[in-house]
Amino acid sequence: QVQLVESGGGLVQAGGSLRLSCAASGSIFSINAMGWYRQAPGKQRELVATITRGGNTNYADSVKGRFTISRDNAKNTVYLQMNSLKPEDTAVYYCHADLARRYWGQGTQVTVSS
Repeated sequence: QVQLVESGGGLVQAGGSLRLSCAASGSIFSINAMGWYRQAPGKQRELVATITRGGNTNYADSVKGRFTISRDNAKNTVYLQMNSLKPEDTAVYYCHADLARRYWGQGTQVTVSS
């Protein structure tokens, strides 16, 4: 089994920054892609950013230039640095790790006040 534990969410004013972390543990040989999705109330879960094991990244248009995804393969950890936050970034953020199948974290709340 693989477990993902997220941290770093919270309440921040518009224009502020937060850094999310997600650490994977358990029966891990090698993790392929890792990334972040988010889900706002009444909306579908949407892609925020992903990163391959080799460091190739992909971002949603809505966060390009504001968010940066990174990972530490030795620690099986993925990060999301979020700058210039906007109220529309408010959501529960979920990390994922792709091994033989996709695993998900439990989610962490990010609230941006105007």
